Amino acid sequence: MTASVPDLLTTVFVYGTLMPGERNAGVAARGGTFTAQPAQLHGHRLLHLTPEAYPAVVQGHSSDRVLGHALTYAPADWQAALPFLDDLEGTEETPPLYTRERVQLLLEGGATLPAWVYLYARADRLSQPGADPVPSGDWREAPDRMRPRPSDR
Repeated sequence: MTASVPDLLTTVFVYGTLMPGERNAGVAARGGTFTAQPAQLHGHRLLHLTPEAYPAVVQGHSSDRVLGHALTYAPADWQAALPFLDDLEGTEETPPLYTRERVQLLLEGGATLPAWVYLYARADRLSQPGADPVPSGDWREAPDRMRPRPSDR
């Protein structure tokens, strides 16, 4: 008798520097082949962190949404992609910068898609100046979102 193996989840929702055309899109590409499609994450809100110049997504209200892209990797490439993504997002830092959580995305046309998303994990930072809401949910509309120094994330 063969044990059932759960489907491998190889989609990650990106909403900031990893989106196609953004400054860390190359990090996403290091992991291998993927397809990108516009997507929305409901029930979460988007913040722009300054002076860090990167976004943070946190739990929000049911009316909140974040715009981004679903990157779906070829299953054979996922194990190579994941370390690059986790490293950029600081999941192994102490304390972690982001945590990777499973969510449901809304795609154009109304279909849903399970995916991973990196949620901001340093709640204490969010109560400090420079954690500004992005009401549209689209980080590309955040003011001063360009990286201040080449060494920054």
